[in-house]
Amino acid sequence: MHYILAAAFCCLVFLACQPGADQSDMEPFTREVDSLLAQMTLEEKVGQLNMYNGTWEFTGPVPADESNQKKAEMIKNGQVGAMLNVLTAEGIRAAQQLAVENSRLGIPLMFGYDVIHGYKTMFPIPLAQAASWDTAMARRSSQIAAREMTAAGLHWAFGPMLDVAPDGRWGRIMESAGEDPLLNAVFGWAWIEGLQGDDLSDLHTAAACAKHFAAYGFAEAGLDYFTVDISDQTLYNVALPPFKMAVESGVASVMNAFNEINGIPATGHKKLQRDILKGEWNFPGVVLSDWASINELITHGYSADRREAAIAAITAGSDVDMESRIYEEQLPELVRSGVVDEALLDDAVRRVLTLKFKLGLFDDPYRYSDAQREQETLLAAEHLTAAREVGAASIVLLRNEGNLLPLSATTKRIAVIGQLANSKDVVLGSWRAQADADSGVSILEGIRDAVATGSTVEFAQGYNLVEGRRSFIYDLNLVEGDRSGFPEAIRLAAQSDVVIMVIGEDCYQTGEGRSQVDIGLKGNQSELVNEILKVNQNVVAVLMNGRPLAIPEIAGSVPAILETWYLGSEMGHAVADVIFGNVNPSGKLPVSFPHHTGQEPFYYYKKNSGRPVPNAFDAGMVFWAHYTDSSNEAVFPFGFGLSYSSFAYDEPEFSVENSEVNVSVTVTNTSEVAGIETVQVYIRDIAASETQPVRRLVDFKRVALAGGESRQVRFTLTADQLGYYLSSGQFITESGVFEIFVGGNVRDTRSGRVEVIFD
Repeated sequence: MHYILAAAFCCLVFLACQPGADQSDMEPFTREVDSLLAQMTLEEKVGQLNMYNGTWEFTGPVPADESNQKKAEMIKNGQVGAMLNVLTAEGIRAAQQLAVENSRLGIPLMFGYDVIHGYKTMFPIPLAQAASWDTAMARRSSQIAAREMTAAGLHWAFGPMLDVAPDGRWGRIMESAGEDPLLNAVFGWAWIEGLQGDDLSDLHTAAACAKHFAAYGFAEAGLDYFTVDISDQTLYNVALPPFKMAVESGVASVMNAFNEINGIPATGHKKLQRDILKGEWNFPGVVLSDWASINELITHGYSADRREAAIAAITAGSDVDMESRIYEEQLPELVRSGVVDEALLDDAVRRVLTLKFKLGLFDDPYRYSDAQREQETLLAAEHLTAAREVGAASIVLLRNEGNLLPLSATTKRIAVIGQLANSKDVVLGSWRAQADADSGVSILEGIRDAVATGSTVEFAQGYNLVEGRRSFIYDLNLVEGDRSGFPEAIRLAAQSDVVIMVIGEDCYQTGEGRSQVDIGLKGNQSELVNEILKVNQNVVAVLMNGRPLAIPEIAGSVPAILETWYLGSEMGHAVADVIFGNVNPSGKLPVSFPHHTGQEPFYYYKKNSGRPVPNAFDAGMVFWAHYTDSSNEAVFPFGFGLSYSSFAYDEPEFSVENSEVNVSVTVTNTSEVAGIETVQVYIRDIAASETQPVRRLVDFKRVALAGGESRQVRFTLTADQLGYYLSSGQFITESGVFEIFVGGNVRDTRSGRVEVIFD
């Protein structure tokens, strides 16, 4: 039985801004760090704040061009503190030797990499993992990612991403845990725990990096890297809580964001980094810039030149300069002239050196570079098994009219239709680290592996979504108007007992730099679905996507719909496990699915407004908060997900004791099939000093129930869950009436009101 004790996490998320991580976290290495710092020249200190990109194979000679020769000399002189994109255990050993065996003080380098949902073995994208609502699964995935990346010599993961993502147009929503701050917070905690374990000196653990600080997911129009203009109330109550919890979890580092926030770029935002993160929260770790984001202070129009950018970033609290080369160029003279206080520089260097001591690099700088361990660890059989299990847990059953699913493995004639169904690469998702291209199990392969002898599985491409070169770097060539594959797909569908229609997005339609103005189905996918339904009503739509989709026409016409996201290396097997009933789906949506793209940004925790609902007026009146051409509501709401089991909720019971609300509800599995239901609790503060959302998720539990079994599920809501942040940043609890909602998603709930008096 799996339980997620979200209340324990929630208490941390919604705490008032009291000091978080204790500075004593640095104490075990204070003497060593201070001793080393006292020996360092100004250039060597600044060097510890420089992060370089790896641009050659370090096991071979340094390329003769001036840029790489200069980079190699900087490393030898002890003027580089960390590197990214240096790969393999042998390559990292060679790069480490360049620093340790040539520099005056022999200070080792740190090596980082974007490890988002696996290193070599790919797990579901983060958005998919959040759909499991199972933090144990998330922790397991990042623990294996840490094992693989550290076996390859790396020890600093640039993840997890904790950006709350309320806009489905934003490409990087696939890296997040969705639209809700609590889900992002608890999954962030789990991913950090999986990466870091209990001891960073353990060879199988890696330093995590919570990113992007902050509010990156609120970019206007969902446009990546773009302007963020949000209220302080939203900042404190929605954007910051996942990062606050990350600090409480002991995360080793934090990466700042590309965006500006209310006129100040995050990299130069003193209030966020110096005052809140390092001040109020007392974060003792490293603050890292994103790629060249210090230089982008100039592009934003915040700094006039590289000198001003250096002053702004170091003053604001950015410790490490990733690939801007501004600190190395500007800081020595700025410190010598007194423009920048050397105490700011020393504080940043202490943080970097402390992390290196924690990682055990001063004990043995080559400890992570073991080629034999690398060979034995990457793509280990148990890792692939785990990827399959986490993948199946991440699938959400959105519709199942007539109990079309699960299919029998003995079904005679199965048609699999759709270009995406036959891809061994799209399944890996974007941000796939070192996964080999075309190394995943396609959905077609998974279905063929699952059926019984005597069953036939035939494939037709049907639509043509993408042509030509496709990669993380280049834009996709999306195809429009190609119906050449329709006749074969329709013929096959007409001759089959059931059609598995795989539709959605190429994995490179989502991810960094992959924002879209339209989150509907591209190409002729919807048209093909309609044509298939004319000849066969037994259609299972399998969605592959990295964002919520606007698919009202599919939602209303296809009898069975599975949201499968991008599940990684074992996707085809995981999808087949659910389709054929070996796994009972238990996923719930971490994002709302709108009727139309025009509803974005679309999220459930909206305010009520003064004219919220049509029944506030006479029938036919138009003066209320609505669209004239669409419903306000979601097609599939946040927290929604069906099962092959069915669950019924009794009326919940509420009581108040010592300013805490006790919630109890009996949930019954009314089917004969054992299953897992995620019971969700939302609140609304009816009257507050600053208006509150109509619903806010405060707790949830996953409950395993045998067929016919009933169980009483209890929650205790504390002041930390009932309170909120004012726009000033002050956390308060206010006496008054609260409405408490309990159910299987944000829409289908039972509720009651209680009055809570706080002392």
